[in-house]
Order: sequence, then C-alpha cells, then structure tokens
Amino acid sequence: MTTSAVAAASFCGTTIVLHIVSIIVAAWRCRPRPVAKSTTALPPVSLVRPICGLDNFLEETLRTSFELAYPTYELIFCVASTRDPAIAVVQELIAAYPQSRARLLVGDDRVSNNPKLNNCVKGWQAAQHGWIAIADSNVMMPPDYIQRLLAAWKPDTGLVCSPPVGCRPIGFWAGLECAFLNTYQVRAQYFVDTLGFGFAQGKTMLWRRGDLEAAGGIRALGAEPAEDAASTKIVRAAGLRVRLTDLPVGQPLGRRRMTEMAAANSLGTAASPLLPAVFRAGNSRRCDFSAHRRRICGQRGRHIDLRHGCGTVNRLVRRRSRTGEGGALVSGAALSTPGSAA
Repeated sequence: MTTSAVAAASFCGTTIVLHIVSIIVAAWRCRPRPVAKSTTALPPVSLVRPICGLDNFLEETLRTSFELAYPTYELIFCVASTRDPAIAVVQELIAAYPQSRARLLVGDDRVSNNPKLNNCVKGWQAAQHGWIAIADSNVMMPPDYIQRLLAAWKPDTGLVCSPPVGCRPIGFWAGLECAFLNTYQVRAQYFVDTLGFGFAQGKTMLWRRGDLEAAGGIRALGAEPAEDAASTKIVRAAGLRVRLTDLPVGQPLGRRRMTEMAAANSLGTAASPLLPAVFRAGNSRRCDFSAHRRRICGQRGRHIDLRHGCGTVNRLVRRRSRTGEGGALVSGAALSTPGSAA
C-alpha cells in the first residue's frame, strides 16, 4: 500500500471515529435531565437584546423575552438608529406587557468596528444587575431560558453560551443553513466543550459582570472582529472556562438568501477553534421536528412546519422536550434621542 493510500485511509478512519464519538457526546449532553433547582435565591438578571432591522419573526422572538418564568429580570432592548423600523415593534411589546421591567435604548457608541458590539455598549452600561445575558434578537427563548443559563454555571466558569438550533426554514438556502447549524456546528460545539475547550458564540452570552469589567469592560470585546472570539480569549486568559447549556435555543430562519446564509455561517466557522473540517459533512437530511416545535421555536396556537434541515442533535433535543424539560431611554411610545444617535 502506498504512502498516500495509507494517509487517505488514516484520515477517513479518524474522521469516521470522530463523527461517531461526537454523536455519542451530543447524545449524552442533550439527554433528558431536569434543570437542578437552586438551593439559594435566584439572582436578578439583566437581559440585553441588540436589534437591527426587521428580522424574520422579530415580533415573535422578542415577545418570548417578556414571557420568561423567572422572578426578577430586566429587559434592555438596544437599537442604534432612530430610523430603525424595529423601534415600533419593541414599543408595541412594551405597551402590551406593562408589568415588565423593559426599556429601549437608542444610540450608537462607536467603540469598535463591530456594529453589534457598538449597539450593546449602552445596554451593558445601563444594566442594573450583576448577571448580564446578551442575546441576539432572533433567539426564541423558552420560559426557563435564564434558569438553564445559570444551571450551566460552575465555579470555574467565566461565560455561558447556548448554541442555536435552526428551525422554520423557507426555501433552499434557509434549509441549508438549518442543516449546517443543527449538525456540524452544534455537534462540534458540544464535543469541544466536553473536552474542556469550549468557545463562545454570540447568539447567547451570560456574563458575571465583575469578570468582564476586570478585563476592561464590554469595550474589551472589540479587540477581535467578532465579540465571541474576544470573549473566548478573555475567559481563557482569566483561567476560566466557557460552558454551554445542555439545551440549544431556537433560531427561526424564515426565507434566506445565499449571501445571508454564507455570511452567517462563515462567521460561525471562523469562531470555532477546533475541528471545523471534521464535522463539515454533517447530516442535512430532513426529519420530523414537530414534537419539538413548541419547545424551541413554537408559538401558542400556531402550526409550524419544521420539516427541513434537521439532524442528529435535533432528534436528541426533540426527545428531551418530551420529558419536560450612552443611549436614550424609551418606554412605551415615548422616544427621545441623544445627539450621538445615528
């Protein structure tokens, strides 16, 4: 047998073994397991949600922020421009939930070349609590979203993230992105995290405020093009670990263009420090996601078609769901803007 043949056989054998092992690891991480009840009082949490434009399902994903089963939390929505059409959506939701502690901050703090980070600065500074979760506007939050983030926190933790599970795709490119998110990406994240090399993903990030402030505050996340890459470096430099929740969060996609799909997933691949090529050929076949739709991406009283782009982790999460698992202040319809608002 030639050297090239041996090398090819070794590569194929190694990748097959890693695929099998990663599936086992994902199955173990996503196994049915209730969230441990805290023996101490749950800490108050600030939830910061940066918004830019009218994403697919925006009203629905933002509404889940108001329906969390958590005793004490505040909501801070961040928008960079006074002309952003998402402002009206947020104002309507705040008016619909008058009992919530929700604010909308408008303004753009140019601390980096990262527009999302610039949008989050005012929210971080306005947060009143010692625990701060930054969550993208397209995250579909389950009622126990905050509890699951806190449950993943251990003494050696510096940051907790939750991988996204793509759902509700419309069209070929959205289905392809869904397949990518739900196979290679999420499986690789759980595998690497289990090995102790977990890395941050900006979809959801739970910080203990003092940890990031000790590293220079939220502006320190501008040291890298992506805030999640900077977060990983900061946490590791402090001798701490990035950990993942045991249940991914839903990300409804809707219709996507090829450029949107390519841009989103090229950034996700660049953020992963280990095993990107090994898992790239994940399973993209269709499967029935209906039993999981209410848990991850559902809305009460609506039928949802989640038949596209599912994979191994989706089936595991579906099985688990069956077992139960500075800026201007805007409130309601009032809106005032600082001079720096774009």
